[in-house]
Amino acid sequence: MLEQGTKAPDFTLMDQQGQSVSLSDFRGQKVVLYFYPRDNTPGCTKQACAFASVWEQFQQLGVPVLGVSKDSVASHQKFAEKYQLPFILLSDPELTVLNAYGVWQEKKLYGKVSMGVVRSTYLISEEGLIEKVWPKVKPEQNAGEILEWLRKEE
Repeated sequence: MLEQGTKAPDFTLMDQQGQSVSLSDFRGQKVVLYFYPRDNTPGCTKQACAFASVWEQFQQLGVPVLGVSKDSVASHQKFAEKYQLPFILLSDPELTVLNAYGVWQEKKLYGKVSMGVVRSTYLISEEGLIEKVWPKVKPEQNAGEILEWLRKEE
């Protein structure tokens, strides 16, 4: 995983509307970039709904939220519609961004080893540097932890 103070790798991915979104589009504002394993799974749904429930607070702080997984644009669109997610979901089927941010890792579940996304969140500064890293986050606590951090900075 990338460390605090590192330059955040720029990228361009498709969002749930099929629009091209680049990290550099948000230069000049902080960005929450969160990585999650899969749409419509219990933990990922809890995490996305937690971000949605405090979305207005992120907007008031001027901080966009970008969720990234390897799911397709169509999957993201259904996920966003089903749970009325107001933020951007980005599709990374080639694992380009997942690898660049070091979140595509070996995981062990019930003794079985496989590759997958380690649920992690990065706060990227106005200058495009990694300001804070939350590795292996708890889905229902992640959004609140970030808001708490952002408020301490004000």
